[in-house]
Amino acid sequence: MIHSLPLFHRIAGQPVILLGEGEAGEAKRRLIERAGGVIVSEDDEQARLAFVALEHPDEAAARLKARGLLVNVTDRADLCDFTVPSLLERGPVLVAVGTGGVSAGLAKALRLRLEALLPASLGALAEGLGAMREALRARFPDMGTRRRALDSALGEGGLLDPLNEASASRLDSWLASSAPMASGVFELRLLSGDPDDLTMREARLLGAADLIAHEADVPEAVLNRARADASRHLIASGEPAPDHVGITVILRFS
Repeated sequence: MIHSLPLFHRIAGQPVILLGEGEAGEAKRRLIERAGGVIVSEDDEQARLAFVALEHPDEAAARLKARGLLVNVTDRADLCDFTVPSLLERGPVLVAVGTGGVSAGLAKALRLRLEALLPASLGALAEGLGAMREALRARFPDMGTRRRALDSALGEGGLLDPLNEASASRLDSWLASSAPMASGVFELRLLSGDPDDLTMREARLLGAADLIAHEADVPEAVLNRARADASRHLIASGEPAPDHVGITVILRFS
């Protein structure tokens, strides 16, 4: 089970309550304004979110929660309805690293490591993909085929590999020559129930599959490495996968 549900909440032009003091309060003010939120007083009835950065926050947090607001309290994870992750921004690409309020220092350290991995051109790649959305639909009218073509291009070593600085400049040539990942049935025999033991090929197939056919003893932790919107089908030991158009992955233990 995940600790909390990650969401990206649009607050541009929306009222946000801030009860803050000192450096912690100013940090929250900068964060709200960076996202386009409008800071309002505690009695604003239109606000849905509130940030509390006070030395003694319990009473203020309780008042706000009683009104139905979602509340974040600095350095008090036990009082938080939501936490604020460490953010990495590359244009429209926003990577959020959170620890559920357990360790802001760890989240920052991970974000800094990711900063070194993600090229500055990643934002341009995202914007380019957004701009060619209609052209992509025209080339690949079927959604599954379109997704497989993107999966193939964006995968490690692909023409649009997001970790490659040159990928944004290849968008037009890729669209002209792109082809989807071949559909078919792929059987994976797991040697371990630990998802970290998956090979790169196994992880890639799980991430691309439209249907996951799995035996009952395959752990949920492994299944969770598949796309969240992939269909799942429970099969008996030795049973073949059902007929399906697209990429089907069969998971069994050896």
